[in-house]
Amino acid sequence: MDTNSTTESHGYVQLSDGYLSKTPVFQFLLVCLMFPLWGAAASLNDILITQFKSVFMLNDAATAFVQSAFYGGYFLIAIPASLVIKKFSYKFAIMIGLIAYIIGCALFFPASRVATYGMFLAAIFAIAIGLSFLETSCETYSSMLGPKKSANFRINFAGTLVPIGDILGIVLGKYLIFGSVGNLSEKMSHMHGAERIAYGEKMLQLTLRPYKYILIVLIVMLVILAFTKMPSAKAMADTKNGEVVEKPTLRETVRYLAKNTRFKKAVLAQFIYVGMQTTVWSFTIRLALNLDHSLTDSAASTFMIYSYIAWFAGKVVANFLMNRFSITLVLTIYSLLGTVALILTMTIPNITAIYMAIATSFFFGPEWPTIYSHALDTVQDKKYNETAGAIVVMGIVGGAFVPAIQGLMSDATGSMQWSFFVPMLCFLFLTVYWLIEYRYDKKNPDLVAEH
Repeated sequence: MDTNSTTESHGYVQLSDGYLSKTPVFQFLLVCLMFPLWGAAASLNDILITQFKSVFMLNDAATAFVQSAFYGGYFLIAIPASLVIKKFSYKFAIMIGLIAYIIGCALFFPASRVATYGMFLAAIFAIAIGLSFLETSCETYSSMLGPKKSANFRINFAGTLVPIGDILGIVLGKYLIFGSVGNLSEKMSHMHGAERIAYGEKMLQLTLRPYKYILIVLIVMLVILAFTKMPSAKAMADTKNGEVVEKPTLRETVRYLAKNTRFKKAVLAQFIYVGMQTTVWSFTIRLALNLDHSLTDSAASTFMIYSYIAWFAGKVVANFLMNRFSITLVLTIYSLLGTVALILTMTIPNITAIYMAIATSFFFGPEWPTIYSHALDTVQDKKYNETAGAIVVMGIVGGAFVPAIQGLMSDATGSMQWSFFVPMLCFLFLTVYWLIEYRYDKKNPDLVAEH
């Protein structure tokens, strides 16, 4: 059993709180490589939104259903995923996630034949089920694979790899889906009847291309994981009078976490953050096309590559700063500057606004993993960790709501640019959240879990 592994057999000791005496490098890196997998799927959604809008003749609010299906799947499956982790293991949950991801990608093939928006949403929802298993397990697992004092570093290091997946996803979409089509919306606006339907179906066939490559990677990862012995990294059961105490039920865990005000605020912050990040990235390509009508879809998607590079850079710089200064202070400053960048995105009446949206991605950098680890830091009894992590992941459902709100605002005002007022309010909320947490840390220095 991995639970009581000794230093001699594996090079680490499984501690009673779930952490390890040292980090098993290969196993940790294997878990880290799961992070780009959900990044690639998320960035491909931004490509699909532009593609589906033209082919299915959707308004901005309707295109947001891509993200609603995606993040709705995350929300519904996070708790079941945590129960699987609790009953079996992190490894088992990750394998289920990979299998569901494979099934979701495979569904794109019949979806392209049926050629209905609903069928594609079903495929995206299936992918989201797999990703919910992956993220619920890998986020917490990465933080547990080593000493407690470096947990925040591990989850931020693993999170730094997500933009690599995002970049690969958007590059696959740029060249394999958009290719040399040009401006699809402009081209299809001159088509009618059977000609338009036939051309639309041809364009939908292009959506299969990136998922073929993703399927190969997923199958390889599944095989490697299946043959790799992974640590348990779960808190050992307490004992009383020599008898094992049962692990807490879901109801007991929820009751325990419901009393934790700071944990609840962190979940809300995660909801707001994911909604903001998703809506900015969902509509960046659309904003570029609106501001410069000469751009092709492929050229506009390049701005998303820049956004993910900025996101990666923001993570790297934040990791450097958080190792030297207060984590909550760094996040407060990042959030404030992100708010300013979105105000400029709203108000600059030319293509410079796109570069301000790209700058916003820099300030997204450390938000997700830091909110996640910050939320778990507030949970003193680590036997509740699996479910607590799942509840934080459920905050991802913000990505299902905020883009829909921005889409409605864009349709109502007739201005894609002014609809960025919605994510601006989100970043302003996060600025206030981190400022409150920073003041809490200053008043309670003994409780600060910074390393």
